[in-house]
Amino acid sequence: MKNLLNSVRLIGNVGFDPEVREFEGGKKMARVNLATSEKVKLGSGSVFENTQWHRLVAWGSLASLMEKMVKKGSKLAVEGRLQHRSYVGTDGLKKESTEVVLHNILLLESKGKSVLINETSAEEKMTIQ
Repeated sequence: MKNLLNSVRLIGNVGFDPEVREFEGGKKMARVNLATSEKVKLGSGSVFENTQWHRLVAWGSLASLMEKMVKKGSKLAVEGRLQHRSYVGTDGLKKESTEVVLHNILLLESKGKSVLINETSAEEKMTIQ
């Protein structure tokens, strides 16, 4: 684990194909939303599914690999850190955002294989488990 004071682990499904931006100097950023769900049993005995959406951000080679390998519907296990930021929206109003800046992505595939992508691996280096 990179940082025990600010550490997030999530498992869920990707809501859309990665949005990728390339900045001056060639640095890439990729962003997706990840849905996590839990079933909650209510006092009446009925079951309610609570789904939360989380914004994930990857930079550099991790963003390049996310662009190539992650698609809408992909099941991911991720590790990262929370980052809060504020910005001025296109409407001129101040906005707040909370994102998970990723360190590791584990692409969970249905055939029993998974692919680990982390920020220190080179583009050619991925671990298939």
